[in-house]
Amino acid sequence: MQLLSEVTASIDFSYVGIDAILEQMRRKAMKQGFEFNIMVVGQSGLGKSTLMNTLFKSKVSRKSVQPNPEERIPKTIEIKSISHDIEEKGVRMKLTVIDTPGFGDQINNENCWQPIMKFINDQYEAYLQEEINIDRKKRIPDSRVHCCIYFIPPTGHCLRPLDVEFMRRLSKVVNIVPVIAKADTLTLEERDYFKQTIREELRANGIDVYPQKEFDEDAEDRMINDKIREMIPFAVVGSDQEYQVNGKRILGRKTKWGTIEVENIAHCEFAYLRDLLIRTHMQNIKDITGSIHYETYRVRRLNESNGHSQAQNHTLTHVFCLHEHAHMHTDTPLML
Repeated sequence: MQLLSEVTASIDFSYVGIDAILEQMRRKAMKQGFEFNIMVVGQSGLGKSTLMNTLFKSKVSRKSVQPNPEERIPKTIEIKSISHDIEEKGVRMKLTVIDTPGFGDQINNENCWQPIMKFINDQYEAYLQEEINIDRKKRIPDSRVHCCIYFIPPTGHCLRPLDVEFMRRLSKVVNIVPVIAKADTLTLEERDYFKQTIREELRANGIDVYPQKEFDEDAEDRMINDKIREMIPFAVVGSDQEYQVNGKRILGRKTKWGTIEVENIAHCEFAYLRDLLIRTHMQNIKDITGSIHYETYRVRRLNESNGHSQAQNHTLTHVFCLHEHAHMHTDTPLML
């Protein structure tokens, strides 16, 4: 039998147990699950749906089926959201993929970024209205766009004016991650030159894509994010087709010259994009959406509301003063 004095001696009285909060947070998060809303933007035929399906290893994005060639290109940008519940190792996530068919497909693409900007702001507005509601929900449903993957056509030359205009405007309201679509159509030399050209154009146009330098929290963050920034835009290849290579099942694209392995970093940068979006930076992407992009929108809207209220009060005061003034001058004078 163990003596009480021996048991007491084995207890570490300097231990408080603060580290247990991590386990408490993990359990709570596991119960609640997570929400992640990702938007894909780019012209038709760049493999947006395929890339989403490859990222999340399931059919999370439906390929559009158009009845005839005349109706293949929407007349205006349509915004379609598809939500899925994904579970892996007991962790549940509600994933919403927002597609933007019709973007960049018209003869005149002037201002085609506007419906997308409006959609993003509408989600901020819906969240704000829930937040300021007197009887607000314990947990506000989050439809805010956390990340926008922008697909750049693999021209190998430079960004189009449409690409520059879209990213310049939208980077102010949402986290943008640019990718070179169908990168297997470029040689490695063409790909490296194109990536370098795009980085220079982003700098020249003052476009801040994710991860933004100004939001690096410390030296370690900066070091990790600098490596990512040197890789952006990610040159990606998507495929939901499986092939047998060296006795292993892999996702890839079969060509006359061999199989392009989607998750092989020697073939393309899909693995880096997946790690950024899911394995290393998903929570940071959501944090920046809430604390920076949404906060900027919220402050602007509340200032507008206050300005409107002040203007109304000023008008009411002015009307009241005029009424009092008129009343004073129309009163019948007292007879002495």
